[in-house]
Order: sequence, then C-alpha cells, then structure tokens
Amino acid sequence: MNPLLAAEQAVLGSVLLDPDQLSHLDWLAPDHFYRPVHRALFAALRKLRNDGHPALAEKSVPLSWVTDAVDEAGLHVRGLTTTYTHTLTSACPRPAHAPVYGRMVLEGAIHRSITEHAIRLHQAARADALRGEVEGALHYADVLTGVLNDLAQRWGTEPRPVAPAAPPATAPVSPPPVRTERVAEDEQFLLAVLTEQPKAMHEVVGWLRPRDFADPTHGQLYRCLGALHHRGEPIDRITLLWEAQRRGLLADGTLSGEQLTAICDGVGPGSADWLGQLVLRSSVTRTAATSARAIRALAENEALAPGRLINHALHALGPLDEVRTRWQSANGRPTPPPTGSVPSPNGPPSAQVRAALARSTPRPISPPAARPSSAPSPAAVPPPSRSHG
Repeated sequence: MNPLLAAEQAVLGSVLLDPDQLSHLDWLAPDHFYRPVHRALFAALRKLRNDGHPALAEKSVPLSWVTDAVDEAGLHVRGLTTTYTHTLTSACPRPAHAPVYGRMVLEGAIHRSITEHAIRLHQAARADALRGEVEGALHYADVLTGVLNDLAQRWGTEPRPVAPAAPPATAPVSPPPVRTERVAEDEQFLLAVLTEQPKAMHEVVGWLRPRDFADPTHGQLYRCLGALHHRGEPIDRITLLWEAQRRGLLADGTLSGEQLTAICDGVGPGSADWLGQLVLRSSVTRTAATSARAIRALAENEALAPGRLINHALHALGPLDEVRTRWQSANGRPTPPPTGSVPSPNGPPSAQVRAALARSTPRPISPPAARPSSAPSPAAVPPPSRSHG
C-alpha cells in the first residue's frame, strides 16, 4: 500500500475512533490530504468538533459521530459511504498515534505543494520570456516564498536558506525557441554600443552582470569591457580584443577575432540603458525558470526531510532574489520589504512549537534568552557589487 494513503486513512480512522485526537491535530488542515474524499471527511470531523457535537461529551463514541461526519462530508464530495469508515478504522493501528500519522500526511503535502508551486513558477517564467515581461515570474516567486514560510511554521522549523550538499540534478534550461535569436541580437547590440560608446558603461555597470547574458561568450566580452572600464583604460574594439587575449579567451577558443569584428561591425545609435534592461529582463526569467526546476527536483525527492526541503528551496530562490534586486535598481524602483516571516526575538511562535512537539518526543522548552539568534530573512539580499569578476 502507498504509505501516504495509509497515513491519511490512519489519521481519519483515529479521529473516528477517538474524537479527542482532533485536539492534537490543530496544525493539520483538510487541504493537506491528497484524496478529495479524505479532505472532505477531515473537514467534516473538524466542523462537528467546532459545533460541539454530543459525541465529544460522551465516554464511548456514539454511532452518530460517524454517520453525521459522513453526511456532512457528503455535501462536498461524492462516493463517501458509511461502509468506507470501517475501512478507515481498520487502517488505524493505534488511535493515540494520530499526531504521528498526521505528520506523515503533512510531509506528503509539503512535497506535493512545493512541487505544484514550482511548476507554476516555471510556467510563469516561460510565459514571461515569450511576452518579454517579468511580472508573472516575480509574482509567483513571492507566492512560493510565502508558501515555504507557511509550511515551515506548520512543520515547526525556522525558514532559512540552506544549500544542499549536492545540487539537484536538473536538465539545462533553455529560453523559448522563438526568443533565443532575439535575445542573442539584443546582447550583441548592447556589446557593440558599449564598445563604440565607452561612456555608456556608466549607465549599466551598476546593475548588469556578466552572468545576465544568455550566451557565455557575450558574458565574457562584457566582463572584459567591465575590466577596462574599472581600470579607466580606453575602450574600443582593439583594446577589447587585447583584453580578451589577456584573459585567455582567444587561446581556449571561447572567442575569435572574426567573432568580435562581427559583433562590433554595423552598429548604429542605441541606448545602452534600454538594451541593458532587455538583457537583464531575459536574465530574470531564465533565473526564475532555473530556480523553479531546481526546487521541483528537490521536492520530487521523497527521501528529503521536509525541513531540509523547505530550506533548500529557499536557497534555490536566492539567485532570483539577487537578480530581482538589480532589475528594480535598473528601473528606479525601491526594493520591497522582505516577504519572508521575520523570526521573533522571543523564539518561534506557539504554532511552530506545537507542530514540532507533534512530530517528536516532547522535551523541555529552553527559555527565550537561551535560544540562538535567528538567521536573517531569506529575502534579504546584499546590495549589488560593481565588480565584474
């Protein structure tokens, strides 16, 4: 039997056998159940409890507790019968283990929820890349961050970015085919403008980085331009070619003189700021897609514990937070406040404590003063560096 299905049945069976177990499952929500019939039945049982069902005051559980729950759940889902409740009660080895069964259900929900939101972020990033926008990807990134913080509170852990021991195996992310050629043209045009108009480097050097270029060769050329600009040396196609040679780009075959000539020839007037924003906008959607794929790969690893999954997912969103900050700087927009929850100086909220105790052996809670200081919010990003190294 599927372990998740067994856990869902065991939770419901324990509550049907012992209504008092609901008091130990306040951190578990109906949406955490995978099967719709289980979701509806758990919601019905909680509603009966909140409405003060007579079964809560009796020593032995009356049949009405089961029949009323089935009737209430039947208003929202089809196919639930009283006969199925016998299957649920038979699937529960010990009603007192309800919090442990609930932990298993929550663990499955965490993996499932993060997977679903990662897919939505990836779809939004691809759609934005096609439309030449970034708003959809950034919105779903905020949604995913909020989901991760909520799940961390329910699981009883402090949300903080933690790098995985080994990066998840994901296929390389390529931009949509209809935009690949256009992105390459924008990058070449920007490099040509910066080569022919060296003063234009001041317009982009504060927020554009070599890694923002989709073509690695273009990124290396921009790095060379940045190095010349940083040293205050003249910039033209000859000095750029010389800098590329000094960095070994000609020797290792990354670049040829003919390629550089092709990039610089035929340039007309252009705005470096506008072209730089096109390149950075493409970088935002590519980074969002990469982060989404990494998070999905993490979530699909069933052996990864929920706390580690949440913190690894927050770490995977770090590059997107960094490029978003530079995008906002390029557009003259103030950086918004962190979207993540701010850790309390007095320790985690009571909901986290209850969730943690529900999935482990209760231990004495140390005084607030004895707790270690919390890590900074995952959404906090250092100001962009002007280095091109």
